[in-house]
Amino acid sequence: MTAIGGSLETLAINGREFPVAADAEAKRKLGGWENEVEINGDGSARIIKTRVPLSLEGIVLEVDDDKGDHEFLQDIVNGKKFVPIVLTYGSGGSWQGTAIITGDNSHSSKSTTIEVNLKGPGTLTKQ
Repeated sequence: MTAIGGSLETLAINGREFPVAADAEAKRKLGGWENEVEINGDGSARIIKTRVPLSLEGIVLEVDDDKGDHEFLQDIVNGKKFVPIVLTYGSGGSWQGTAIITGDNSHSSKSTTIEVNLKGPGTLTKQ
């Protein structure tokens, strides 16, 4: 079977679906654990496990001022809880989890887009 890469189609945040710019290079981290290896003086080693959040980085969303998209996203930023997210790929695959928008939430007037980064507890799971 051939792996299929390419564009993201949509990102739904708290039930609102946003088209994703086709040329955006988004990064997905499922969340869970990261491992480090530390060496002991006798040459043996130990594994250090650190829990890490799920994350999505570099996702460029179309925003429509007539729909209040920027304000909707800012309300998520201003909020105090993680919200449901669903990420859909052009290959047909979907991933879901809960997250909050992190970092800058600046609107680009020329391209009518916002680049969002999200982080959350638990893991992204394939639907």
